[in-house]
Amino acid sequence: MLKNLFRTKSLEQLKAKAEEPEYQLKKNLGTFDLTMFGIGAIIGAGIFSAIGTAAAGNLTDGRLGAGPALVVSIILVAIACGFTALAYAELASMIPVSGSAYTYAYATLGELMAWIIGWDLLLEYAVSNVAVAISWGDYTRSFLANVMHIHVPGWLAMDPRTALQLTDGIPVMTISAKLQALVQAKAGLINGAATFANWATLKDAPMVLGFPVTFNLLAMIITVLVTWLVYIGIKESARANAIMVVIKVVILLGVIGLGIKFIRHENWIPFAPHGWKGIQAGAAIIFFAFIGFDAVSTTAEECKDPGRSLPRGILFSLAICTVIYAAVALVVTGMMKYTDLAGKADPLAYIFSQQKMYMAAGIISFGAVIATTAALLVYQVGQPRIFMSMSRDGLLGPWFGKISKKYGTPGNATLLTGLLVAIPAGLMNIDIIVELANIGTLFAFAIVCAAVMILRAKRPEAIRRFRAPWVWFVGCAGIISCIWLAAGLPPSTWIRFFAWLVLGLLVYFIYGIRNSTLREKHEKA
Repeated sequence: MLKNLFRTKSLEQLKAKAEEPEYQLKKNLGTFDLTMFGIGAIIGAGIFSAIGTAAAGNLTDGRLGAGPALVVSIILVAIACGFTALAYAELASMIPVSGSAYTYAYATLGELMAWIIGWDLLLEYAVSNVAVAISWGDYTRSFLANVMHIHVPGWLAMDPRTALQLTDGIPVMTISAKLQALVQAKAGLINGAATFANWATLKDAPMVLGFPVTFNLLAMIITVLVTWLVYIGIKESARANAIMVVIKVVILLGVIGLGIKFIRHENWIPFAPHGWKGIQAGAAIIFFAFIGFDAVSTTAEECKDPGRSLPRGILFSLAICTVIYAAVALVVTGMMKYTDLAGKADPLAYIFSQQKMYMAAGIISFGAVIATTAALLVYQVGQPRIFMSMSRDGLLGPWFGKISKKYGTPGNATLLTGLLVAIPAGLMNIDIIVELANIGTLFAFAIVCAAVMILRAKRPEAIRRFRAPWVWFVGCAGIISCIWLAAGLPPSTWIRFFAWLVLGLLVYFIYGIRNSTLREKHEKA
């Protein structure tokens, strides 16, 4: 049984399994669709929110920011992602199977590493999508209140942990309890005035044992709607994504065009206030805004010509987003002193509101809603296809790989992904999960860079519709870049990441290794 841990699957085995009738998906996607999917995934909440923290740093945990040198951070991240994108492009053209990095690891590093990567991809797709859904809820509530003047009650837009923090853990039971808290405040025991104000925010919430019942309704609603769209078909999802991509790209181009005339060159001085440490820290933060181009490879089995379209979709989307990001960074740090961006959850809208361009700020807020919707859509497309690939390899049960006869999509896996995202999005705090997304993605990227070199050595004769130039340099540089970016993440993120991997190994040794189709094949032989 343990021999399976390092056994690999041949390219022919991987392709043959995907071509079995029970796993056939509808082939509807071309280069344009894949490029739009890539842009849809990349331009999400990151550029609309993380750009402020990447420039100014985080005052809460003392993390440095890049300052005006954020554009350097963006270029460095783009180069690092470019190495990985070239590796993804070559592997996707060789192995047009939906498993993405999971499948590439199976072909090069063996079943155990494939499982680890498959489990790791849960962080990049499903778990990070929880953060995207929560961000969508926050942006939408802000947009509805500030632009549409529609107010969502606080208890319908708040996770239970935040509600307990707001009330200082004190039961909201009676008026007398509130008055008693205010009396205690005068005695210096608690901040009763603040507690009273926070109680007022939750005054309409239903109570259980004196504590408010709260959940993020908006985050749950958008997850359900996007899951339904992904379930009914890949072409329908592609059309909706293309529309949203056009909207958010136009809005970002508007930010660049309008913002240029408000640039003050003195805001760029000093250019790199914290030197290379600040640039590295900014790169580690802004990396979140680049996650997504790899999701294109999960649609391999739904492409009309995957060998041609997948590499183009991956590389075109990354190149387009890099140019937009660099221009936005220059405009943002030129319009306002980078230190003024600290703690701003919506820095782009904030900057324009400070220029009294309130209509532009409202449109930018709308763009953030659209951006997060598109990112949510693409990740909801990616995760079920990872489940499907792992299922047909026997590492997950057959239920996960079942294809909907009506829609030609991995129906069960899509509905499960919706459930795995919707419930935590409604009940969890974004700070608990968001930091795991970056390190999980960097780990997958490093494995892909290693895989492309291994396959060049093991299968030099294999047909490659796209060949990464200088593959040994690209692969090594990609791995080193991922390590450099990961080094900028806090220690707590590493601890949570390793804990997640240990949990995954337990699942593998309890179920996966015993039901692997690779194990069954070798035992019969």
